[in-house]
Amino acid sequence: MTEHRVMSLSELEAQMRAVARGERPAPSGANAASFNSLEALARILTPENRVLMRVIRDERPQSIAELARRVDRAESNLSRTLEKLAGAGLLVLKRVDNRRVPEVVVRELQVTIDPFGEQDRIEMASA
Repeated sequence: MTEHRVMSLSELEAQMRAVARGERPAPSGANAASFNSLEALARILTPENRVLMRVIRDERPQSIAELARRVDRAESNLSRTLEKLAGAGLLVLKRVDNRRVPEVVVRELQVTIDPFGEQDRIEMASA
């Protein structure tokens, strides 16, 4: 499982500035998606987006246009949603010829909540 960070934007900024100044090395996994709160992850994983990810996983559409037809959504709307899901590390948009093909890359999410502080963690198991 890949661990993803949950940190506020101010914490992320402070960390990035310290790395840029050479005061500390870049943390492992710095290039992985991070979330500023568990609520941000919950906003991405709406019931509609979970259905969308299931369709991508199970039916393997070969373009965004094909996916839009299958889920009865406007292609432009769907593209924005897919970009958000990709930014969160839940799927990738592969280039195949002139098409972008969505592919789910996560099989499972595990969330660990620190009830006494802000050390929450999200772990993603690859598909």
